[in-house]
Amino acid sequence: MSSFEEHLKARLDEIAQAGLERRLRRVDSPQGVHLRVQGRDLLNFSSNDYLGLANHPALRKAAREAVETFGAGSGASRLICGSLSVHHELEETLAEFKATPAALTFSSGYSAAIGTLGACVGRNDIVILDKRVHACVVDAARLSGAKLRVFRHNDLNDLETILKWAAARPAVGGARPRVVIVTESVFSMDGDLAPLREMVELKERHGAWLMLDEAHATGVFGPRGKGLAQHCGVADQIEIQMGTLGKALGAAGGYVCGSRALIDLLINRARPFIFSTAPGPAPVAAAIAGLALAGSSEGDARRERLWKRVSEFPSGFGCGSDAGTGGSSPIRPWIIGEESRAMEVAERLRNAGIFAPAIRFPTVARGSARLRFTLTADHLAEDIGKLRQCLENAITDTAS
Repeated sequence: MSSFEEHLKARLDEIAQAGLERRLRRVDSPQGVHLRVQGRDLLNFSSNDYLGLANHPALRKAAREAVETFGAGSGASRLICGSLSVHHELEETLAEFKATPAALTFSSGYSAAIGTLGACVGRNDIVILDKRVHACVVDAARLSGAKLRVFRHNDLNDLETILKWAAARPAVGGARPRVVIVTESVFSMDGDLAPLREMVELKERHGAWLMLDEAHATGVFGPRGKGLAQHCGVADQIEIQMGTLGKALGAAGGYVCGSRALIDLLINRARPFIFSTAPGPAPVAAAIAGLALAGSSEGDARRERLWKRVSEFPSGFGCGSDAGTGGSSPIRPWIIGEESRAMEVAERLRNAGIFAPAIRFPTVARGSARLRFTLTADHLAEDIGKLRQCLENAITDTAS
């Protein structure tokens, strides 16, 4: 064995000994309430496909037609010859959906975060993050070179303290540091909501900008699923709105919505956009269809079913509001703590036919391992009943 392979093996052994080893699970079915995982049919409570659009006939049809029209790949980056008309149509649709002057799409939400912060701030600027913001934003802030500060989760007093510190920073080369607050509207691992109205008031008072990740809110919250910012009536006061096309919208990719000047800057300075081959036509066309469905009467009906399932979710298991997260979204975490116990409970549920993998460090903080249950519009009341019974059995088994 070469020294390189020995090094890799030692690293993998360390991960395994810490109870943090991860392995891919092969799925042999379309996304939906029922999945075929490693040869077993399981009831799925792990997907972010909140409206049940990932396998919707309209999205499948749009993807097929795009392949027939444009082929399988885009051929190059958008700035060379890969900027197909279907990309432009998606961005026009997104801007209209989010009520912003312009939009830009990326290959993933991760790329959108990296590209946007990297283009908008630099070494003399300040990025202020909620402690539980998604890893893509943390990485984006670090790569931007800006000074990074973190405020306690959803703690407006702590945020204001940092904003006051930032306002007192001296000018560099005659220029004041630019200050950007970054938060999620719906937090991906806890399912709780950011206090957006109060946060907008704070950033306005202190002259900061706000970058809002609406990944888990788009399609779910607000009029016609336009997001939590629209629901709270503050969308027009938020400088940067980003999100993904692969959750409630059922497709793939990331996006940024904002002013025309913001989008033009990203086209010129967002490295993941400039240096990546453009997304293939099929998922782009599927995203257009997903946006159309989310903003339609069918989308309203699916949201109504989704919130009905949320209201039926079993209480008393340490999930959602029982875990102190407010229970205000389709994301319902059961925080267990110890990684090995979370893995054990997930395995017991899987043996009972429930698919809800354990979430462990580094996705969540050490000591806060959990099962993260997510609900969709396609779940039935009897699915919730089965989950309730399996949770009761799992708790009884692990306690004995």
